[in-house]
Amino acid sequence: QVQLVESAGGLVQAGGSLRLSCAASGRTLTSYTMGWFRQTPGKEREFVAHISWRGGSTSYAESVKGRFTISRDFAKSTVYLQMNSLKPEDTAVYYCAAGLGVPATSTEYDYWGQGTQVTVSS
Repeated sequence: QVQLVESAGGLVQAGGSLRLSCAASGRTLTSYTMGWFRQTPGKEREFVAHISWRGGSTSYAESVKGRFTISRDFAKSTVYLQMNSLKPEDTAVYYCAAGLGVPATSTEYDYWGQGTQVTVSS
């Protein structure tokens, strides 16, 4: 089992920045990919970014590329999502997730955090 605990999100003005963190515990993450997803009411959960725990390779959704950065801290077993140049359309509940190998879709992630609200005001 992997437990994932996300930091609190928050309210930020458009153009601002926010960093989310996701602390993992329960087992070693060497074989896992850590992902960030987001969801707004009435819409499906949307991929934001992922990072392989072992090699550190990353992938981003086109909508956040160049603005968001995903990273990991081995010592703290924590994954971060640095969000810059935030837009109102980034408003969503953000979830971190862990999946073995390189999950291709959200359904292939095995463990999920509780979600944290990020609101970007215009």
